Amino acid sequence: MAEFVLLGLSSEPRTQLILFISFLVIYVIILVGNSLIIIVTTADNSLQTPMYFFLTNLSFMDICVSSTSVPRMLKDLLSARKTISYAECVAQMYISLSLGECECILLAIMAYDRYIAICYPLHYTTIINRSACIQIAAGTWICGFLLSICHIVLTLNINLCGNNEINHFLCEVPEFLSLGCENILIVESVIYIVGVIILILPVSFICMSYIRIIYSTLKISTLAAQKKTFSTCGSHMMVVTMFYGSAIAVYMKSRSTASPDIDKIITVFYFIITPMLNPLIYTLRNKEVKAALRKFRKNHVLEWEM
Repeated sequence: MAEFVLLGLSSEPRTQLILFISFLVIYVIILVGNSLIIIVTTADNSLQTPMYFFLTNLSFMDICVSSTSVPRMLKDLLSARKTISYAECVAQMYISLSLGECECILLAIMAYDRYIAICYPLHYTTIINRSACIQIAAGTWICGFLLSICHIVLTLNINLCGNNEINHFLCEVPEFLSLGCENILIVESVIYIVGVIILILPVSFICMSYIRIIYSTLKISTLAAQKKTFSTCGSHMMVVTMFYGSAIAVYMKSRSTASPDIDKIITVFYFIITPMLNPLIYTLRNKEVKAALRKFRKNHVLEWEM
């Protein structure tokens, strides 16, 4: 097929206009919020720690993830003909899937970072040092983009039935598979196995890490230390619940039980809503980031006045 037709979220012109305005505002919030986190954590010397290094990576991933879908969706909401070329569809599938898998790995690493910091504080600087952080971050990006090749190669090998309409606002593996006219049990099985590796195993690891963290935190004598620990870890758990919950709901089920309309809503949640909420969750619940933001704003106001 030379091109596909994306049916989008709605075919009603008035609804499309409302959606366009809503998602444009959300996309601006994503760009501004995550960019601020990247700038502040990079510029402030007090935030030069592994936790904020990984947070910077997460913010950059959120910008990239939303940018693979939102600009295209905004364009289609104002277009009468919502077509996408085969090459662009494949590129969108690969990049969005790769970035999603990178984020799955990174969230597990962030849980491990908190586990070492709280349970083994004396060994933290030797285990999670600057060199290790750079290697871990590089490995995360490489693994995410390599693992998704398996999905894409298998998906592109199926025979399409001739229907070029995709009931979605972007090209995703489950929606592309719905156009197949052959038995795709093998492809679904491989996707399920990879889903277990990239979704279920990290979630299990994160849960075990936080069980150990809670156990260690309860032994801390000061209430202030307990409050700080639960605040930091609580922010991470909110992100984990939103991201993994929606991703598992889309990828860890068979095509026979899929509902396109529900899948579109869930996809909006983990491709658009979660990247928007991440900066709010980490800044509103983190005193160090809020202090750095106030300092950053104060310095730039003074520079502007001078």
